[in-house]
Amino acid sequence: MASGAKRKGNPKKSAVKAARGSVVAQKQTPWGTIIAVIAILLLAVGVFGYYYVASSDNRAQKEREEAAASFAPSAQNPDPSKNIPGVVTAQYRAGAHVLPTERVAYDKTPPFGGPHDGFWAACTGTVYPNAVRTENMVHSLEHGAIWIAYDPKRVQGEDLDKLKVRVQNKPFMMLSPYPGLDKPVSLQSWGHQLKVDSVEDQRIDQFIAALKRNPNTYPEVGASCDALGPGQFDPDNPPPFDPSEPGPDAKPMDYEGTGNAAQDQPMGDGSRQPSGN
Repeated sequence: MASGAKRKGNPKKSAVKAARGSVVAQKQTPWGTIIAVIAILLLAVGVFGYYYVASSDNRAQKEREEAAASFAPSAQNPDPSKNIPGVVTAQYRAGAHVLPTERVAYDKTPPFGGPHDGFWAACTGTVYPNAVRTENMVHSLEHGAIWIAYDPKRVQGEDLDKLKVRVQNKPFMMLSPYPGLDKPVSLQSWGHQLKVDSVEDQRIDQFIAALKRNPNTYPEVGASCDALGPGQFDPDNPPPFDPSEPGPDAKPMDYEGTGNAAQDQPMGDGSRQPSGN
């Protein structure tokens, strides 16, 4: 009879099995890492998509400006707006200032020249959410700015955004609602006006290219568009638009100015600042 204890199992097979288990354990799918990578990729795609969509208006506006670049003034063509259908022009006396308490009986709506407040409206790419006193806005035109006015009942949402992108952060541009406007959009520069039915109208960008700071078409070349601040013209709290008809004491279009109204004075850098009261 055999003696001794009977061995159980096979050591060689046990070692192989253990090794295989170790390899399997090492080769398990790293789901945590995969999920983290996917999450990062999705986030990146989302961020890219957001900025791509958000910048679409800017890209479209750049294309519009490039298409209108041929309307920039030159020595051969000092006022290219003459080639834009629908532009209305008029001659106005410059430098006739009125007090903040005085009104002007303008001959056009919105006006694009004539007597105006001694303090100009800020026009440094300024988007005014509410209608602003007309006399201040006209003064900015005298400095070479473009004023885009729109009917708030007909221009809203995406249409309004397409006007804002033409103005925001662009020097010598300003945008404001103008209640009761006879067309959806009206553009003004000194002595020039264009009214259009659509914010998509290519003439909007042609008008801007032709007349913004065109030294051949506005009287106070080199004048500033910077905000004057409280006590003069505060863009954060501008004087409101008055929709009522001017009274009998309103200043006529041939008015030569109120003696103690603020007057623009040349500065050492060529710009102008108001003086007086």
